[in-house]
Amino acid sequence: MKRLVLLLSVLSLLCACVTLKFEAPKVSVVGVSLVSGDAFSQQFRIRLHVKNPNRLELPIKSLEYKLYLQGDYIAEGITDQSFVVPALGEAEFDTNIRTNLISGIARLLGNLVGTDNRSIKYALVGTVKLNKGLFTQFSFNEEGNVGLNVRK
Repeated sequence: MKRLVLLLSVLSLLCACVTLKFEAPKVSVVGVSLVSGDAFSQQFRIRLHVKNPNRLELPIKSLEYKLYLQGDYIAEGITDQSFVVPALGEAEFDTNIRTNLISGIARLLGNLVGTDNRSIKYALVGTVKLNKGLFTQFSFNEEGNVGLNVRK
């Protein structure tokens, strides 16, 4: 009898795990601004938005990502602070990246010179790592447009 109860308990637990649908968070770029730069290197501040489609909070340990602008690889980065995205909630944060002319920024600027573009296409590819939980790592690949901070 004890074996039957134990077997049914294990089967119930397995069924619960199978029916648990856990989705990767959505990560998007909401802002890009130049912090500093010279002919050799540039530092950008990237504002990221994380949307949690799950009914459980996400204790994010770090985000590792590669940023592409107008199809060119620009830089990669790792967030340096952990944070929590509430269940079915959202969070935004800033992170800095450093790049140089060789990484594609020259091509990007060349593509934008002489145009009246107010936004730029981006692709953000990376991994979300969690502090705890059943699933501790998710990949993401998000594309979209982000507005440029144009000064006149």
